[in-house]
Amino acid sequence: MRKKDIWIALSAVCAAVVLAMTQFWGLTVETGAWGLSFRTQGQPPVGPADKRQLFQYDAAYLGDETEKVLYLTFDSGYENGSTEKILDVLKKHNAPAAFFLVGNYIEKNGDLVRRMVEDGHIVGNHTMHHFDMSKLSSKDAFAKELQDLEKLFKETTGKDLPKYYRPPQGIYSQENLQMAKDLGYKTVFWSLAYVDWKNDAQPTKQEAFDKLLPRIHNGAVVLLHSTSRTNAEILDELLTKWEAAGYRFASIDELFV
Repeated sequence: MRKKDIWIALSAVCAAVVLAMTQFWGLTVETGAWGLSFRTQGQPPVGPADKRQLFQYDAAYLGDETEKVLYLTFDSGYENGSTEKILDVLKKHNAPAAFFLVGNYIEKNGDLVRRMVEDGHIVGNHTMHHFDMSKLSSKDAFAKELQDLEKLFKETTGKDLPKYYRPPQGIYSQENLQMAKDLGYKTVFWSLAYVDWKNDAQPTKQEAFDKLLPRIHNGAVVLLHSTSRTNAEILDELLTKWEAAGYRFASIDELFV
């Protein structure tokens, strides 16, 4: 066999080995929208990427599965009068939370943003304009969406924005995860959510409990929307029920320890 043919054959073998190792270790993350499959009541759901795949990008969707701990997070695109009540309930339960905010929210609700910080909650980056970030292939364009929000938060609170990022609509790509990591961000997905964001079709209290109570699990990262009137109405009772089941509430900082 000629040296050239040997080289071609070896290159093909190496490529096949790399592909096999990548698939075995699950290192690739496909572009898509974050979704969950709940297969066993009381157990963590299966996501489109697992903890090992996300870990390499400083990303997480689930905490310690051996501990009865919950991480409360709220996405906030605008204000409709529910956030103050939510903050009151969190304070009553001494429950830390993370609020992922967009630029429009910070611009129009400075007092609430400052209260979030004063109450000890984390304010995270939900981007300046809530774009589908997977469509921003340019590192500069991606960085600008996060850095413009950092600047606005600093102007509003006098503090630096904590480096936690949640992709708008849960849409992500492997490239985006790497870009966020390169900017010093940790990406936070979730392991429990329900359809609570439709203002003209808010779930009833029972519908909310039917989704949020049976599916709770150790290490759950809970996503709720602060625009939901139902969430504001049920949050006190919901947290009380979770506490009665033995859960404690922790900051998302713990996800990355």
